[in-house]
Amino acid sequence: MEYAEANLQLNLSRLLPRRIFNRAFALVYSAAISAVLYHHVETLLRRPTNTFPSFFTTLSMVMSDIILAFMWLNSQAFRMNPVTTKPFPENLQKVLNRPEDFPALDVFICTADPYKEPPMKVAATALSVMAYDYPTEKLSIYVSDDGGSELTLFALIEAAKFGKVWLPFCKENRVLERCPEAYFGSEFAARNSETEKIKEMYENMKTRVENVVKTGYITEEYKSSEHEEAFGKYKAEDFTIQHHPPIIQVVSESREEKDVGGCCMPNLIYVSRQKIPTSPHHFKAGALNVLLRVSAVMTNAPTILTLDCDMVSNDPSTPLKMLCYYMDNSIGPNLAYVQFPVCFNGFNKADIYSSEFKRVYHINPIGLNGLSGPDYFGTGTFFSRRAFHGSPSSPIVPEIPELALDYVVEKPVNDRAILELAHHVASSEYENQTKWGSEVGFRYGSLVEDYYTGYRLHCEGWKSVYCSPERPAFLSEMPIALNDVVTQTKRWSVGLLEVSLSKYSPLMFGTRFLGPLMAHAYSYYAFGPLWSFPVMVYAFLPQTTLLNNFSIFPKVSDPWFFLYVFLFLGAYGQDYVEFVLAKGTTLRWWSDQRMWLIRILTSDLFGTLEYISNHLGIATRSFNVTSKVNDDEVKKRYDEGKFEFGVPSPMFVPLSTVAIINLAAFFWGFSQVLTGRYNLDEMFVQMILACFGTANSWPVYEAMFSRTDKGRMPAKITLISIFLAWVLFAVVSFITKM
Repeated sequence: MEYAEANLQLNLSRLLPRRIFNRAFALVYSAAISAVLYHHVETLLRRPTNTFPSFFTTLSMVMSDIILAFMWLNSQAFRMNPVTTKPFPENLQKVLNRPEDFPALDVFICTADPYKEPPMKVAATALSVMAYDYPTEKLSIYVSDDGGSELTLFALIEAAKFGKVWLPFCKENRVLERCPEAYFGSEFAARNSETEKIKEMYENMKTRVENVVKTGYITEEYKSSEHEEAFGKYKAEDFTIQHHPPIIQVVSESREEKDVGGCCMPNLIYVSRQKIPTSPHHFKAGALNVLLRVSAVMTNAPTILTLDCDMVSNDPSTPLKMLCYYMDNSIGPNLAYVQFPVCFNGFNKADIYSSEFKRVYHINPIGLNGLSGPDYFGTGTFFSRRAFHGSPSSPIVPEIPELALDYVVEKPVNDRAILELAHHVASSEYENQTKWGSEVGFRYGSLVEDYYTGYRLHCEGWKSVYCSPERPAFLSEMPIALNDVVTQTKRWSVGLLEVSLSKYSPLMFGTRFLGPLMAHAYSYYAFGPLWSFPVMVYAFLPQTTLLNNFSIFPKVSDPWFFLYVFLFLGAYGQDYVEFVLAKGTTLRWWSDQRMWLIRILTSDLFGTLEYISNHLGIATRSFNVTSKVNDDEVKKRYDEGKFEFGVPSPMFVPLSTVAIINLAAFFWGFSQVLTGRYNLDEMFVQMILACFGTANSWPVYEAMFSRTDKGRMPAKITLISIFLAWVLFAVVSFITKM
């Protein structure tokens, strides 16, 4: 890729002034943390012969506060040097005047289950990027189907046919929402005969695809002769999702297919890698590496966009914004990827599940922009193909010349020789005795292959950039059932522990190759599941000791009390300010901090237990696909702001137990204060924590006691939680009386 002239401004970086406040606050807050830890140690050393209950509670608090201090230290890396960037795609016109001046772009779309990830959504994502404001002859879309489903292939064939009308319509009318479903459902859709005709075509296509999905197979009337060979592979007697040969089908070939306006169509290629039960699949990272190799021998574009199957383009000019960084001489040569934020639509007013992930996808990346760049989100990312072949200074020679970065593909993608080689590199045995997954391509070794790949690329010396334009580049859908939310984040917890407790731990390996700030930033995520221990302690210990009239915090009249108040209000206050500055609302901030606690008590806790069981050989690693199918009743309850429990998930047990303990502690403590049996001076902090826990647990109480719909808390979970709360109270009662 050629770079722009040095004097041509393609992007602008701005250092945010709040870094000065962040650094000053970090000094004050670190001093306060040190003082609290000193107070804990002094308490233990000064009264070594004190009662066992006092020793037990103090030791628990010390361990919890050490972990909290460590996680707070990690979080400061995001606050030391926040930087925003802005691209100027209009300046590219001075450099890119002809289609041949544009670098080729390969788009990778991944799907894994046609029933959890409906083929129509995969087709909509493909159509939205096929319609980019980009030379279509330079654009190739590869769809990886790890579900090995003919239903997905059929949907793409239908999408390619509809695209011949849709693409010119979008460009002639300057449509911004180039996902048909989004456009026809928006208020900006033109109301004229042409639009209605195209909408009718889309609805007919949608009906055909959904009918095929409903029946589970493709009838003869829908099959076309040009794709008959590909569909035939699915009918083999030994064909299963976990055991089948590679399937690569060219759905649309740019040199042959024209739209209704006579322009070239982008390449659209369906890929289902070979599956053999005895071979490791490496989940999504394995599928992406197959796409890397297949695309290399078919088109070998220098730039690659990775997308989840439900993440549609929302801005047709996004590739131009990406080029504003790659064509900048000052950063382009060492730039591994440009990361756009993961944005969602369809939130209810409060965003009750905090699906926006504002800190992960919007706040922290700005802090990383001032260091080596943001971590890889797994979607919405434009990669340089060079980044997957070694460090910037030491590229790795590929095992075959067709995978070389400078390999020029001269034959069309549907050439027989090209397809034979593509099938070869998509085989399950191809990676044996190679560096794929360890030093080349997307990295294996963690369920969170996105985080791990970005981390390893940064360790090799690559940089990244976070670009967050006013109009979101991509939009996705989020799960609207709590079980789906916590199941997804549980997988993240397992994968993060696989990194943090490996030889590539950010604390050791990362510090060596990234420096302390980037290492602490990656440690913030890698050690995130550790939050479960201190939060469990603070969710249960103060409340159960309150029920037993046992004080564990300084009195209000004690000067140490104000230090605890400062630590609590300081942490939450800074988080609130950052959330609001990132265009958040107070209501959504409350949902964000509540879901942070919920994820810790569910995803992080069970993710840690699953990681331990995996290493003990009790269970095996698994990759659960999050359902993208929305039930109408569930959607209605979500829009009303009601939490969706519904299923008797074990992950709801600790959450419900915490809710019951905090409610009991709050009412018991309040009643004791009113009757004069409690000294509020001694029990004030425990009362406040019980009140805080009760306020955060309000959706749980509704689900357990007042709701009658299908989304209520299962009675089984409520009964188990009540029993566990009673057992926990009895245990603490026994300890405090020792």
